[in-house]
Amino acid sequence: MLTILGFTMIATFLVLIMMKKMSPIAALVLIPALFCVFVGKGAHLGDYVIEGVGTLAPTAAMLMFAIVYFGVMIDVGLFDPIVRGILKFCKADPMRIVVGTALLAAIVSLDGDGSTTFMITVSAMYPLYKRLKMSLVVMTGVAATANGVMNTLPWGGPTARAATALKLDAGDIFVPMIPALAVGLVAVIALSYVLGLRERKRLGVLSLNEVLDEEKQLVDEPETETVLVGAGAAAGGPGDGKVRMTKTTGGAGSGTDASGTDASDDDGDDEEDDIRLQGLDPNRPTLRPKLYWFNALLTATLLAAMIMELLPIPVLFVLAAALALTVNFPHIPDQKARLAAHADNVLNVSGMVFAAAVFTGVLQGTGMVDSMAKWLVDGIPDGMGPHMALVTGVLSLPLTYFMSNDGFYFGVLPVLAEAGAAHGVSPLEIARASLVGQPLHMSSPLVPAVYVLVGMAKVEFGDHTKFVVKWAALTSLVVLGAGILFGII
Repeated sequence: MLTILGFTMIATFLVLIMMKKMSPIAALVLIPALFCVFVGKGAHLGDYVIEGVGTLAPTAAMLMFAIVYFGVMIDVGLFDPIVRGILKFCKADPMRIVVGTALLAAIVSLDGDGSTTFMITVSAMYPLYKRLKMSLVVMTGVAATANGVMNTLPWGGPTARAATALKLDAGDIFVPMIPALAVGLVAVIALSYVLGLRERKRLGVLSLNEVLDEEKQLVDEPETETVLVGAGAAAGGPGDGKVRMTKTTGGAGSGTDASGTDASDDDGDDEEDDIRLQGLDPNRPTLRPKLYWFNALLTATLLAAMIMELLPIPVLFVLAAALALTVNFPHIPDQKARLAAHADNVLNVSGMVFAAAVFTGVLQGTGMVDSMAKWLVDGIPDGMGPHMALVTGVLSLPLTYFMSNDGFYFGVLPVLAEAGAAHGVSPLEIARASLVGQPLHMSSPLVPAVYVLVGMAKVEFGDHTKFVVKWAALTSLVVLGAGILFGII
């Protein structure tokens, strides 16, 4: 009964948010509360929620101060050179922009923290997607999948959990998996290339002699320029599929995108979007060019301390955010202004995390997670015993999506490893196979970092889920297939 209710609760949640019948925060709170009553443990709901909040409180604190820290770094111009470099590579070609998103997310993921990756990636790429009217779910989907592949780094979490649960060396698990993970990363780049071609076909290619001049014009007075637009943006052009068009580039508040149409038709958030599109404004008052190397050193030190685990990550971000605010904005009114500027993101993300605590608290407290995992493991046919590594890899997709990494690696993986050992399957193979579901896991509603991603990108969680699940699952299967092909799994 618990198994059925558990799967029903998760399915109800996903259906309601994908159909946009409820907001994610409301669904994360109300649906598990209702099912807790169905299970007959409504009297214990408070205990489950408090336990879930206690578990996720450090994560919420980390996200809150991480958003403040990286928000300040964006304000003071630390990432402007990165954005300019991406602009030079991407120009205004949608295909290059999507590929650039995957590359940036993969590189930044080397720090092992998904929230950091998403904040930097979205901050750098959002202006380009918005300016060219590209699909924002493409950005979130590609970034999440790339980060999922890189999340298998020993300091990223899953590998360390697998090593701890099975009493193995993390290096013995991860190093042989590198070829398979490399294939997975190539698959993400290939996926971004295909999705980029779709966007190019839909929008066309905007060719400018100087892309950075275009960005500079966003904050200047309107002026007329000639651009080259691909066939996807202007059907019926000359035989070469490209036509010359004249467009007006508006000032900072114009909202005019690369296709020459008014971006204000998209949604009611144009004023906020226009502010964010000024990310490269060389005259914005928050810039601190004289402190650039201090901020760069502070960020490098922060990332190094995270990797070396000198202090808990929430403590590191609390200290770094306080230091960044104090040094860059020594006057209290300026500090208050910066905190107010990022309060919206902080509230959205922290609210989502604490709402997710209700969901995870009920799942674990009522025993639904354990019951679901046991049902899946018991359902494995006896004849599959010698192939338990393959079974573990396949099961890692749904289980790491519907469960936390802690629940899967400490609760389910030891059972799978024991079943495999009875048929002569090495625990190392089981551990490696358990990592292949991470590309899908990074878009799970139980992963706090995904709310940073969709929140900063202003994408509905349901839209992100509908788009990314199939591509992330495909990437996971590619990693699994490569592992089997190379004899790693």
